Amino acid sequence: MAFPSSFLHSLSPSPTPPSLFSFDISQTRFATKLATAPRFKCQAGQTGFFTRLGRLIKEKTKSDVEKLFSGFSKTRDNLAVIDELLLYWNLADTDRVLDELEEALLVSDFGPRITIKIVESLRDDILAGKLKSGSEIKDALKKSVLDLLTKKGSKTELQLGFRKPAVVIIVGVNGGGKTTSLGKLAYKLKKEGAKILMAAGDTFRAAASDQLEIWAERTGCEIVVAEREKAKASSVLSQAVKRGKEEGFDIVLCDTSGRLHTNYSLMEELIACKKAVGKVISGAPNEILLVLDGTTGLNMLPQAREFNEVVGISGLILTKLDGSARGGCVVSVVDELGIPVKFVGVGEGVEDLQPFDAEAFVNAIFS
Repeated sequence: MAFPSSFLHSLSPSPTPPSLFSFDISQTRFATKLATAPRFKCQAGQTGFFTRLGRLIKEKTKSDVEKLFSGFSKTRDNLAVIDELLLYWNLADTDRVLDELEEALLVSDFGPRITIKIVESLRDDILAGKLKSGSEIKDALKKSVLDLLTKKGSKTELQLGFRKPAVVIIVGVNGGGKTTSLGKLAYKLKKEGAKILMAAGDTFRAAASDQLEIWAERTGCEIVVAEREKAKASSVLSQAVKRGKEEGFDIVLCDTSGRLHTNYSLMEELIACKKAVGKVISGAPNEILLVLDGTTGLNMLPQAREFNEVVGISGLILTKLDGSARGGCVVSVVDELGIPVKFVGVGEGVEDLQPFDAEAFVNAIFS
């Protein structure tokens, strides 16, 4: 679907610097205070808070590598044939082995362009005598995939700037796990000491606000919801960011209505949301994260392209990858769009939204 040039024009999220009660604008609802203490205390003027927050989350990713490993078990099973192919590899079998390797990559949704690129590179190195054993071929395969991920999607950490509050807008189609991902992200950030305010900007779906309020109670975060029915999402987000600024919140996480990427009016609403928060805090939002359903594989690419053209996506959250054998789509979406994957969903639990680590991912699918 083509959009008018005026419609597609929007500012990209700026990389420049950016209680435990649950309530809405009209009334206050109390949530249970979490028993666990944060790893460090956040204060409104604390220098380098976001830098330390990012470092702690990254360290936690390294310690949670087992979750990532188990989360990609189905993709790993798909690619296990590669080990069998390379175990007794010899030069005479090169064409047959590479043909079967190509098939394994395609089945796991690496995509034809990337698959051909990887396989032909391996073929050239084998014929040039650079790769002389099955183990060397596998190491070269892993390095090719890692290079693809790090070359175009290197900024996997949240870019929250230096001013508070940082503003993160979550977008995506219905059913992709958008609101759930926001709740899990809030849990992860709060656990590391950040003061989080949620904004229930999904004013289109009746149960969306209730769903986010449950997440607010579950995580011990505060929440801003619409005062009346059919309120504009941009208004809710604007009021949330104002409150976040006035009351010293660290991060405002903004939910939005799920929408098909072909729905002109709803996509236009996203532009209004982006402009609304930018009027409250110059340079906001710091991040616009697109949630994509990993079980759709390469079919997620048209969605990602359209959302990116309209609002400028700064990062991706790929969900439901634990239930999919199509983990190669992670590589495809980064290579095709040049947008980094920030988080991956590898389970149903509240802690199963994992910060994306390219090296851990490659080791998980090619164990």
